Amino acid sequence: MDLLINDAGMGTTGRFFEIPIEQEIRMIRLNVEAMVALCGAFLPGMVERGSGRVLNVASVSGFMPVPQQATYSASKAFVLTFTEALTIDLHGTGVTATALCPGPVKTEFEGIIEGLPSGLFLEPARVAREAIDALEQGRLSVVPGAMNKVNAVSGRYAPRRVFLPLARRFWPTGPDK
Repeated sequence: MDLLINDAGMGTTGRFFEIPIEQEIRMIRLNVEAMVALCGAFLPGMVERGSGRVLNVASVSGFMPVPQQATYSASKAFVLTFTEALTIDLHGTGVTATALCPGPVKTEFEGIIEGLPSGLFLEPARVAREAIDALEQGRLSVVPGAMNKVNAVSGRYAPRRVFLPLARRFWPTGPDK
């Protein structure tokens, strides 16, 4: 069986208008364009063979607008939505697509997530195990960790007029942050 894992990604942190636009565009190219290009390169063969699995690494941030990570959360929302739409396109082909939506993980990537308690960071082995289990089951998505599940649900279903003022309160973005 064929397997494609789209895990390349980067993030930025800061107020959008203070981050060099070239850096934001580079992130979109990696987080979005490269993932779409790899799916486009490998999915036709998988479908032709009637077998394969795709894991696209999104983020719990893809469920909500995240202050100081506007482009990152938007790029991960694209990955999540793209993967959800792929599952419809792939129905009946023998190929599945799964979105992995981790929250904070103990990796070198954690440097862009400042100020979070260390207890919120999951071990990479746990995230990998849950991703593999979800792939094997052909699940649409997986959100490792109880707190991340709460964040995903609240980020996706809370009305924006409720969510955005809370985000402003808990993620201060002004010069006195």
